[in-house]
Amino acid sequence: MGKKLSEMSLEELWQMFPIFLTGHQACWEDWFEEEARILKDALSETEVKRISHIGSTAVETIWAKPIIDILVELSEKSDFEEVKNILLEAGYLFMGGEGHRLSFNKGYTEEGFAERVFHLHLRDAGDNDELYFRDYLREHEEVAREYERLKFRLWEKYEYDRDKYTKAKTEFLERCMKRAKIEREKENQMRV
Repeated sequence: MGKKLSEMSLEELWQMFPIFLTGHQACWEDWFEEEARILKDALSETEVKRISHIGSTAVETIWAKPIIDILVELSEKSDFEEVKNILLEAGYLFMGGEGHRLSFNKGYTEEGFAERVFHLHLRDAGDNDELYFRDYLREHEEVAREYERLKFRLWEKYEYDRDKYTKAKTEFLERCMKRAKIEREKENQMRV
């Protein structure tokens, strides 16, 4: 029998779970909806403010890693440690974070990726810059295509180094989130 995931080095994990991109799949939204229902049932005792589909799988016009990113926003009264334990019981693995910014995943097995893979980001309500980014890409197809081209270049360069792949996208994401917030502020001011 091979090693357990918890016994593998980061390099071994990256070899087992390389980065790869694929064209948009219609099933991704269904997978998100099904997992959101599972999460709502599991977290029924907590104060979930919102569960959102984020990341590239939530943008229909671009290629993405076939991993569904989920943002779960909790009320300020929520006990994050209690929610963490509930998520662990629901099959998620704790990946890291501290305070009120925790990350989990589901769908990584000793045999490789499961059919459905999820990354869950647990946050306070309102700590949701990823929503600005998602919506900005949905509203600006040329920016979404630019992001897709960046991801293709990084995939080629960092297929077996998820940390460098993610870090190399950071500047682009931050720039887009800043633009998105400015646009949203202008829209809100025009409504007043």
